[in-house]
Amino acid sequence: MRADLILLTFAYVLSQFYRAFLAVLTEVLGRDIGASAEALATASGFWFLSFALMQIPVGWALDKVGPRLTASVLLLIGGGGGAVLFALAQSPAHVSAAMLLIGVGCSPVLMASYFIFAQVYSARVFATLAAVILGVGSVGNLASALPLTLAVEALGWRPVMWIMAAVSAATAFGLFVMVRDPDKVASEARGSVLDLLKMPALWLIFPLMAVQYAPAAGLRGLWIGPYFADVFAASPALVGNVTLIMGVAMIAGTFAYGPMDRIMGTRKWVIFFGNLVGLAAVTALAVLPHDVVWRAVVLCAAVGFFGASFPVLMAHGRSFYPPHLVGRGVTLMNLFGIGGVGLMQVASGKLYTAAEGAGRGVDYSYQVLFGFFAIAVLIGLVIYLFAEDRTA
Repeated sequence: MRADLILLTFAYVLSQFYRAFLAVLTEVLGRDIGASAEALATASGFWFLSFALMQIPVGWALDKVGPRLTASVLLLIGGGGGAVLFALAQSPAHVSAAMLLIGVGCSPVLMASYFIFAQVYSARVFATLAAVILGVGSVGNLASALPLTLAVEALGWRPVMWIMAAVSAATAFGLFVMVRDPDKVASEARGSVLDLLKMPALWLIFPLMAVQYAPAAGLRGLWIGPYFADVFAASPALVGNVTLIMGVAMIAGTFAYGPMDRIMGTRKWVIFFGNLVGLAAVTALAVLPHDVVWRAVVLCAAVGFFGASFPVLMAHGRSFYPPHLVGRGVTLMNLFGIGGVGLMQVASGKLYTAAEGAGRGVDYSYQVLFGFFAIAVLIGLVIYLFAEDRTA
């Protein structure tokens, strides 16, 4: 792999770390700055929402400016600056502001890689390449589990965030120096994201794109820590191990999905049946008694594994884009994928608080939460049934 793509993959490691690390910091942030579960759900949602809202300008910038400046400048200002703000946080509002800024910083790094893949390599191998960088980059998901727990215990969360700020800034400078912009597509065609929004085929993919990652991201990024602590009285070490297991499952799922469209000769049905199993797992979390730790761990891992169809869904959408709108196409799909997570993350915090207020016990609160995720995925799958299967 090219050196610039390796560095972009490392930048995506940072993105994965930032989207998931609050699950481990829930207890310490609650103790130090009074951050409740709802406040951290909102902060996590802000990361996803700012990330999603940036996809339209990022798509324009990739097509017009190129991935080098787009990725390096935003990661420096947003990733490095947001981590500094987090390290200085004195209230939950500061954490929310920091997460919003970090989301801006992380918004271009994966799409910059996908843009290069789409311009340089054949469409047939796009899903495999997309899965490789997503899977390798997901090491950041693992780093935000047990390793982060140990680092916070040894150093404290503020020094850890200062370190992350320095790493983010150094990576941004590296991207500026190393990334090679692909040649611009020679075309007389003009267009915008509005031309993509006029394509009916994409509107049958967007709903599932908006919800399929939400259960895995919601659990791994925030709720898995409070869930095991509240329901099973799990220690911080156990929470770190459980989040690590789910992170490994998500990486394994990404690599498993990657080549399946070429092996099976279909994208649609790989995506549909994989997400159907994921739906079954999150539904089981919603309806089964919360009395067996190992079963809960297995179901969370299954949600992570089968909810990793993101690269194949990206490839499905990619098959409909005209060449001169590839940058805006991949970022439009990412807007739905990450924006859906952001909206559902914010909603999940409010829903959990409302269920908690009903006074029916902590198990009921999490059953409502998991049921919310299950219903959303079900709706997305029903609409996706009518999507055109295209593997070219």
